[in-house]
Amino acid sequence: MGRHGTIAGRKAAQDSKRAAMFTKYAKAIIVAAKDGGDPNYNASLRTAIEKAKGIGMPNANIDRAIKKGTGELEGASYEELTFEGYGAGGVAVIVECLTDNTNRTTSAVKSMFDKHGGNVGTPGCVSYMFSRKGVIVIEKTDDIDEDELMETALEAGADDMITHEDSFEIQTEPSAYNDVDDALRKAGYELVESEVEQVPSMESTPDEKDQRKLKKLLDALEDNDDVQKVHTNCAVDVQELED
Repeated sequence: MGRHGTIAGRKAAQDSKRAAMFTKYAKAIIVAAKDGGDPNYNASLRTAIEKAKGIGMPNANIDRAIKKGTGELEGASYEELTFEGYGAGGVAVIVECLTDNTNRTTSAVKSMFDKHGGNVGTPGCVSYMFSRKGVIVIEKTDDIDEDELMETALEAGADDMITHEDSFEIQTEPSAYNDVDDALRKAGYELVESEVEQVPSMESTPDEKDQRKLKKLLDALEDNDDVQKVHTNCAVDVQELED
């Protein structure tokens, strides 16, 4: 399944980083709730809440994060930061952050790139190799009719559906993402992943040595509380490499 990995690998990674993900999703909810605390009228907040619930975040934590975002409770003010650079083997990397201390986050991200054989570049140095798309992943099971799934997705506004060994990957324009997400949920499909991502238009396949260096960089970035998402154009899912 290439850079996206397998369903089993994705679930294992989520389980191993559950505590850290609570912190990340709480930040995402706080930022989304600034545009309104009702998920019925705030698609970004609804998506953030669904992701938080998907990893078992308690409702009390979710409610507290919403209230911090709307100003009902005092909380930190977070700023969005994006870094672009190259990992080992010349793999393009985009790092999206939410932080209450830009100097701390900038220093930490640059240090991690340097330590693991990469370097942070200037804005735009790699983003031209990516397109922003909604990506929805559904596990392939005997209960799912591929044609029916594709029809539901396309009627809701999806651009394409890619069939992998153990999953279906539905891609949309960002503007159609919420409509497609809603339609699939209402049709009863269980979404393994659903978010707007940076999808590479060209991929890179580093050798095994550089793959392992890249894995260490990605692990370090994803362990940082300020880092929300990491996108690469690596054709191999390095997270499934054995240590």
